Amino acid sequence: MSLTKLEVFQTVVEVGSVSKAAEALGLTQSAVSHALASLEAEWGFALLQRDRSGVRLTSNGEHVLAHVREVLHSYEQLKQQIAAINGLELGTVRIGTFTSVSSQWLPPIIQTFRAAHPSIRMKWFEGDYDEIHHWIVNGIVDFGFLSLSASKALDTIPLKKDPFVCVVPMNHPFSHQQTVTLSQIEQEAFIMPKWGSDHDVRRILKENRITPNIQYEVVEEQAIMAMVECGLGISILPKMALYRPPEQIRLIEVAGEHYRTIGIAATSFSHLSPAAKTFIHRLLEWLNERGMLDFPIERRFMLT
Repeated sequence: MSLTKLEVFQTVVEVGSVSKAAEALGLTQSAVSHALASLEAEWGFALLQRDRSGVRLTSNGEHVLAHVREVLHSYEQLKQQIAAINGLELGTVRIGTFTSVSSQWLPPIIQTFRAAHPSIRMKWFEGDYDEIHHWIVNGIVDFGFLSLSASKALDTIPLKKDPFVCVVPMNHPFSHQQTVTLSQIEQEAFIMPKWGSDHDVRRILKENRITPNIQYEVVEEQAIMAMVECGLGISILPKMALYRPPEQIRLIEVAGEHYRTIGIAATSFSHLSPAAKTFIHRLLEWLNERGMLDFPIERRFMLT
Protein backbone atom coordinates (compact mmCIF):
# COMPACT_ATOMS: atom_id res chain seq x y z
CA MET A 1 0.00 0.00 0.00
CA SER A 2 1.45 3.37 -1.03
CA LEU A 3 0.62 6.83 0.25
CA THR A 4 0.17 7.97 -3.37
CA LYS A 5 -2.72 5.53 -3.81
CA LEU A 6 -4.32 6.80 -0.60
CA GLU A 7 -3.99 10.40 -1.78
CA VAL A 8 -5.58 9.47 -5.12
CA PHE A 9 -8.50 7.80 -3.32
CA GLN A 10 -9.03 10.79 -1.00
CA THR A 11 -8.85 13.30 -3.85
CA VAL A 12 -11.35 11.40 -6.02
CA VAL A 13 -13.80 11.41 -3.10
CA GLU A 14 -13.26 15.13 -2.48
CA VAL A 15 -13.75 16.30 -6.08
CA GLY A 16 -16.28 13.67 -7.13
CA SER A 17 -14.74 12.41 -10.36
CA VAL A 18 -11.66 10.70 -11.77
CA SER A 19 -11.03 13.43 -14.35
CA LYS A 20 -11.12 16.25 -11.78
CA ALA A 21 -8.87 14.27 -9.44
CA ALA A 22 -6.38 13.71 -12.26
CA GLU A 23 -6.32 17.44 -12.95
CA ALA A 24 -5.90 18.31 -9.25
CA LEU A 25 -3.05 15.79 -8.80
CA GLY A 26 -1.29 16.48 -12.10
CA LEU A 27 -1.80 12.88 -13.28
CA THR A 28 -3.46 11.24 -16.27
CA GLN A 29 -6.95 9.78 -15.86
CA SER A 30 -5.58 6.32 -16.59
CA ALA A 31 -3.00 6.71 -13.79
CA VAL A 32 -5.75 7.67 -11.33
CA SER A 33 -7.95 4.76 -12.44
CA HIS A 34 -4.99 2.37 -12.19
CA ALA A 35 -4.16 3.57 -8.65
CA LEU A 36 -7.77 3.05 -7.54
CA ALA A 37 -7.97 -0.39 -9.14
CA SER A 38 -4.66 -1.39 -7.55
CA LEU A 39 -5.84 -0.26 -4.11
CA GLU A 40 -9.14 -2.12 -4.47
CA ALA A 41 -7.30 -5.29 -5.59
CA GLU A 42 -4.88 -4.99 -2.66
CA TRP A 43 -7.67 -4.59 -0.09
CA GLY A 44 -10.06 -7.07 -1.68
CA PHE A 45 -13.17 -4.87 -2.00
CA ALA A 46 -14.55 -2.01 -4.09
CA LEU A 47 -14.08 1.50 -2.74
CA LEU A 48 -16.09 3.49 -5.27
CA GLN A 49 -19.10 3.08 -7.50
CA ARG A 50 -18.81 4.73 -10.90
CA ASP A 51 -21.70 5.98 -13.04
CA ARG A 52 -22.50 8.82 -15.45
CA SER A 53 -22.85 11.36 -12.64
CA GLY A 54 -19.35 10.62 -11.26
CA VAL A 55 -18.25 8.44 -8.37
CA ARG A 56 -19.58 7.72 -4.91
CA LEU A 57 -18.32 5.72 -1.97
CA THR A 58 -19.33 2.11 -1.38
CA SER A 59 -20.20 1.16 2.19
CA ASN A 60 -16.71 -0.36 2.55
CA GLY A 61 -15.20 2.82 1.12
CA GLU A 62 -17.05 4.84 3.77
CA HIS A 63 -15.65 2.59 6.50
CA VAL A 64 -12.01 3.12 5.49
CA LEU A 65 -12.12 6.78 4.37
CA ALA A 66 -11.70 8.28 7.86
CA HIS A 67 -8.65 6.05 8.47
CA VAL A 68 -7.17 7.04 5.10
CA ARG A 69 -7.54 10.70 6.03
CA GLU A 70 -5.86 10.07 9.40
CA VAL A 71 -2.90 8.36 7.73
CA LEU A 72 -2.46 11.18 5.19
CA HIS A 73 -2.89 13.85 7.87
CA SER A 74 -0.24 12.20 10.06
CA TYR A 75 2.11 11.90 7.10
CA GLU A 76 1.59 15.59 6.25
CA GLN A 77 2.43 16.54 9.83
CA LEU A 78 5.53 14.32 9.74
CA LYS A 79 6.76 15.97 6.51
CA GLN A 80 6.20 19.42 7.94
CA GLN A 81 7.93 18.59 11.22
CA ILE A 82 10.97 17.18 9.42
CA ALA A 83 11.07 20.31 7.25
CA ALA A 84 10.84 22.53 10.33
CA ILE A 85 13.73 20.68 11.98
CA ASN A 86 15.78 21.25 8.85
CA GLY A 87 14.89 24.94 8.77
CA LEU A 88 12.53 24.58 5.81
CA GLU A 89 8.85 25.36 5.34
CA LEU A 90 6.47 23.24 3.30
CA GLY A 91 3.07 21.60 3.48
CA THR A 92 -0.56 22.26 2.67
CA VAL A 93 -3.08 24.19 4.77
CA ARG A 94 -6.75 23.31 4.16
CA ILE A 95 -9.31 25.84 5.35
CA GLY A 96 -13.11 25.69 5.59
CA THR A 97 -14.76 29.05 5.02
CA PHE A 98 -18.02 30.83 4.23
CA THR A 99 -18.73 33.62 1.73
CA SER A 100 -18.14 36.68 3.91
CA VAL A 101 -14.66 35.55 4.94
CA SER A 102 -13.84 34.24 1.44
CA SER A 103 -14.60 37.57 -0.21
CA GLN A 104 -13.21 40.02 2.35
CA TRP A 105 -10.48 38.37 4.42
CA LEU A 106 -8.92 35.40 2.70
CA PRO A 107 -7.62 36.93 -0.57
CA PRO A 108 -5.42 39.60 1.12
CA ILE A 109 -4.46 37.27 3.99
CA ILE A 110 -3.36 34.51 1.61
CA GLN A 111 -1.52 37.03 -0.56
CA THR A 112 0.43 38.20 2.50
CA PHE A 113 1.00 34.63 3.70
CA ARG A 114 2.26 33.34 0.34
CA ALA A 115 4.74 36.21 0.08
CA ALA A 116 6.25 35.19 3.44
CA HIS A 117 5.85 31.40 3.04
CA PRO A 118 5.95 30.57 -0.69
CA SER A 119 6.48 26.83 -0.19
CA ILE A 120 3.26 26.31 1.79
CA ARG A 121 0.24 25.51 -0.38
CA MET A 122 -3.22 26.85 0.46
CA LYS A 123 -6.59 25.25 -0.26
CA TRP A 124 -9.97 26.52 0.83
CA PHE A 125 -13.36 24.82 0.82
CA GLU A 126 -16.43 27.07 0.86
CA GLY A 127 -19.75 25.99 2.38
CA ASP A 128 -22.34 26.70 5.03
CA TYR A 129 -21.83 26.31 8.78
CA ASP A 130 -22.97 22.66 8.85
CA GLU A 131 -20.65 21.72 5.99
CA ILE A 132 -17.67 23.48 7.55
CA HIS A 133 -18.31 21.78 10.90
CA HIS A 134 -18.49 18.41 9.12
CA TRP A 135 -15.22 19.11 7.27
CA ILE A 136 -13.44 19.98 10.53
CA VAL A 137 -14.69 16.95 12.45
CA ASN A 138 -13.89 14.56 9.59
CA GLY A 139 -10.40 15.92 8.90
CA ILE A 140 -11.19 17.27 5.43
CA VAL A 141 -9.88 20.70 6.53
CA ASP A 142 -7.30 21.59 9.19
CA PHE A 143 -9.55 24.29 10.64
CA GLY A 144 -12.45 26.44 9.55
CA PHE A 145 -14.02 29.84 9.93
CA LEU A 146 -17.41 29.64 11.66
CA SER A 147 -19.95 31.64 13.52
CA LEU A 148 -19.03 30.35 16.96
CA SER A 149 -22.67 29.61 17.78
CA ALA A 150 -22.25 26.76 15.27
CA SER A 151 -18.91 25.48 16.63
CA LYS A 152 -20.51 22.67 18.71
CA ALA A 153 -17.77 21.94 21.25
CA LEU A 154 -14.80 22.43 18.89
CA ASP A 155 -11.63 24.21 19.98
CA THR A 156 -12.21 27.85 18.98
CA ILE A 157 -10.57 31.26 18.68
CA PRO A 158 -13.05 34.19 18.60
CA LEU A 159 -12.06 36.93 16.17
CA LYS A 160 -14.75 39.49 15.39
CA LYS A 161 -18.24 40.63 16.39
CA ASP A 162 -20.19 41.06 13.16
CA PRO A 163 -23.40 43.08 13.82
CA PHE A 164 -26.71 42.24 12.14
CA VAL A 165 -28.54 44.84 10.09
CA CYS A 166 -31.99 44.97 8.55
CA VAL A 167 -31.96 45.07 4.75
CA VAL A 168 -34.88 46.91 3.10
CA PRO A 169 -35.60 48.45 -0.33
CA MET A 170 -35.20 52.22 -0.60
CA ASN A 171 -38.95 52.78 -0.94
CA HIS A 172 -39.82 50.80 2.22
CA PRO A 173 -41.36 52.67 5.20
CA PHE A 174 -38.44 51.49 7.39
CA SER A 175 -35.92 53.22 5.12
CA HIS A 176 -36.43 56.53 6.98
CA GLN A 177 -35.67 55.00 10.39
CA GLN A 178 -32.29 54.94 12.12
CA THR A 179 -33.04 51.61 13.85
CA VAL A 180 -35.57 48.80 13.46
CA THR A 181 -36.87 46.58 16.27
CA LEU A 182 -37.30 42.85 15.92
CA SER A 183 -41.02 43.22 16.68
CA GLN A 184 -41.36 45.51 13.65
CA ILE A 185 -39.65 42.92 11.47
CA GLU A 186 -42.19 40.31 12.59
CA GLN A 187 -44.93 42.11 10.66
CA GLU A 188 -43.09 42.14 7.30
CA ALA A 189 -42.60 39.63 4.48
CA PHE A 190 -39.26 38.09 5.41
CA ILE A 191 -36.45 36.47 3.42
CA MET A 192 -34.69 34.02 5.74
CA PRO A 193 -30.95 33.45 5.22
CA LYS A 194 -30.14 29.74 5.29
CA TRP A 195 -26.55 28.88 6.21
CA GLY A 196 -27.15 25.60 8.02
CA SER A 197 -29.56 24.05 10.48
CA ASP A 198 -28.84 26.39 13.40
CA HIS A 199 -27.67 29.72 12.00
CA ASP A 200 -27.54 33.03 13.85
CA VAL A 201 -30.55 34.87 12.37
CA ARG A 202 -32.89 32.02 13.26
CA ARG A 203 -31.30 31.82 16.72
CA ILE A 204 -31.73 35.56 17.41
CA LEU A 205 -35.37 35.53 16.32
CA LYS A 206 -36.09 32.45 18.43
CA GLU A 207 -34.37 33.90 21.52
CA ASN A 208 -36.50 37.04 21.21
CA ARG A 209 -39.70 35.04 20.56
CA ILE A 210 -40.14 36.54 17.11
CA THR A 211 -42.00 34.49 14.49
CA PRO A 212 -41.15 36.05 11.13
CA ASN A 213 -43.45 35.91 8.12
CA ILE A 214 -41.03 33.83 6.04
CA GLN A 215 -41.69 34.02 2.31
CA TYR A 216 -38.38 32.62 1.06
CA GLU A 217 -35.32 30.80 2.45
CA VAL A 218 -32.15 31.62 0.52
CA VAL A 219 -28.48 30.63 0.97
CA GLU A 220 -26.67 33.21 -1.18
CA GLU A 221 -26.41 36.74 0.28
CA GLN A 222 -26.21 38.39 -3.15
CA ALA A 223 -29.48 36.70 -4.12
CA ILE A 224 -31.12 37.93 -0.89
CA MET A 225 -30.05 41.51 -1.62
CA ALA A 226 -31.39 41.26 -5.18
CA MET A 227 -34.72 39.96 -3.88
CA VAL A 228 -34.94 42.77 -1.33
CA GLU A 229 -34.16 45.30 -4.07
CA CYS A 230 -37.09 43.91 -6.10
CA GLY A 231 -39.47 44.32 -3.16
CA LEU A 232 -39.95 40.62 -2.43
CA GLY A 233 -39.36 41.10 1.29
CA ILE A 234 -36.90 42.36 3.87
CA SER A 235 -34.14 40.44 5.60
CA ILE A 236 -31.56 40.45 8.38
CA LEU A 237 -27.94 39.86 7.41
CA PRO A 238 -24.57 40.25 9.13
CA LYS A 239 -22.78 43.39 8.03
CA MET A 240 -19.77 41.52 6.60
CA ALA A 241 -22.08 39.60 4.27
CA LEU A 242 -23.22 42.86 2.65
CA TYR A 243 -20.21 43.34 0.43
CA ARG A 244 -20.88 46.07 -2.16
CA PRO A 245 -24.68 46.21 -1.66
CA PRO A 246 -26.92 47.44 -4.50
CA GLU A 247 -27.69 51.16 -4.53
CA GLN A 248 -31.44 50.60 -4.16
CA ILE A 249 -31.35 48.95 -0.74
CA ARG A 250 -30.84 50.46 2.69
CA LEU A 251 -29.07 48.92 5.69
CA ILE A 252 -30.65 49.79 9.04
CA GLU A 253 -29.28 49.01 12.49
CA VAL A 254 -31.26 46.43 14.45
CA ALA A 255 -32.10 47.72 17.93
CA GLY A 256 -30.26 45.79 20.66
CA GLU A 257 -26.97 43.89 20.78
CA HIS A 258 -27.34 41.42 17.92
CA TYR A 259 -24.24 40.04 16.22
CA ARG A 260 -22.53 36.84 15.20
CA THR A 261 -19.08 36.03 16.54
CA ILE A 262 -16.80 35.02 13.70
CA GLY A 263 -13.95 32.79 14.76
CA ILE A 264 -11.87 29.82 13.70
CA ALA A 265 -12.45 26.31 14.95
CA ALA A 266 -10.54 23.02 14.94
CA THR A 267 -10.77 19.68 16.69
CA SER A 268 -7.61 20.74 18.56
CA PHE A 269 -5.33 23.67 17.75
CA SER A 270 -2.46 22.02 19.64
CA HIS A 271 -2.53 19.08 17.19
CA LEU A 272 -2.43 21.17 14.02
CA SER A 273 0.45 20.88 11.56
CA PRO A 274 3.27 23.46 11.72
CA ALA A 275 2.03 25.04 8.47
CA ALA A 276 -1.52 25.43 9.81
CA LYS A 277 -0.25 26.96 13.06
CA THR A 278 1.92 29.36 11.07
CA PHE A 279 -1.09 30.44 9.01
CA ILE A 280 -3.18 31.09 12.13
CA HIS A 281 -0.44 33.27 13.60
CA ARG A 282 -0.28 35.24 10.34
CA LEU A 283 -4.09 35.52 10.30
CA LEU A 284 -4.17 36.94 13.83
CA GLU A 285 -1.34 39.30 12.98
CA TRP A 286 -3.15 40.57 9.84
CA LEU A 287 -6.42 41.17 11.70
CA ASN A 288 -4.66 42.79 14.66
CA GLU A 289 -2.70 45.22 12.45
CA ARG A 290 -5.98 46.43 10.91
CA GLY A 291 -7.85 46.79 14.20
CA MET A 292 -10.26 44.00 13.23
CA LEU A 293 -9.79 41.76 16.28
CA ASP A 294 -12.58 42.25 18.82
CA PHE A 295 -11.18 39.76 21.34
CA PRO A 296 -7.84 39.58 23.17
CA ILE A 297 -5.49 36.94 21.84
CA GLU A 298 -5.13 34.01 24.22
CA ARG A 299 -1.64 33.33 25.55
CA ARG A 300 -1.31 30.17 23.46
CA PHE A 301 -1.81 32.26 20.33
CA MET A 302 0.23 35.30 21.33
CA LEU A 303 2.05 36.88 18.41
CA THR A 304 5.84 36.76 18.57
